[in-house]
Amino acid sequence: MVGREPFFHSSLLRAGPVSTVDLGKQLSRWVKAGSLLKIRRGLYTFSDEYRQTRPHPFALANQIKKGSYVSLQSALAYYQLIPEYVAQVTSISTGRPETVSNPLGDYIFKHVKKVLFFGFQTIEMVKGQPVFIARPEKALLDLVYLTAKTDFLNYLQELRLQNTNILKEDILWELANRSGCPKLLCSVPLILSHCQDLQEQ
Repeated sequence: MVGREPFFHSSLLRAGPVSTVDLGKQLSRWVKAGSLLKIRRGLYTFSDEYRQTRPHPFALANQIKKGSYVSLQSALAYYQLIPEYVAQVTSISTGRPETVSNPLGDYIFKHVKKVLFFGFQTIEMVKGQPVFIARPEKALLDLVYLTAKTDFLNYLQELRLQNTNILKEDILWELANRSGCPKLLCSVPLILSHCQDLQEQ
């Protein structure tokens, strides 16, 4: 049933006359034997030896916390807006903030208000693994929003932004206006000015 899946929920194995207790014990045995890796409660993937499809880290983040989208440094790195490799996967959620560590890495979830939960799209990172990920402009605005007491200009310089031509002025304004957040509205002119300076260098 799940041999070709990059990850699976234990609920998929409960179809038919299956004892939940016995299933839990069997899954625990497979984890202990190294056949399965436990991502979090009820979510598993096969170990390298048995895996047919490797889960993309971003797709896994979406599964670890339903109702989340990849954003912040992870999305900025994906769009090549920052030069650094980002080991952890950072996501946005309206749920409580948390960090989930498992054999495949560290997954960080940041909280925002429901009114700010927008500005993401679906991209298929690898075949059969669509991912909810922030648009480039929203990933940057999310980072600004969640960074306390930001000196915007200094902070932007520390990010070492690159490839800023992919950032669209109208989308930045649209997202900032939709948020209604004064901090984001104030940040847009500084972002645009900084991007223009970078492109003129």
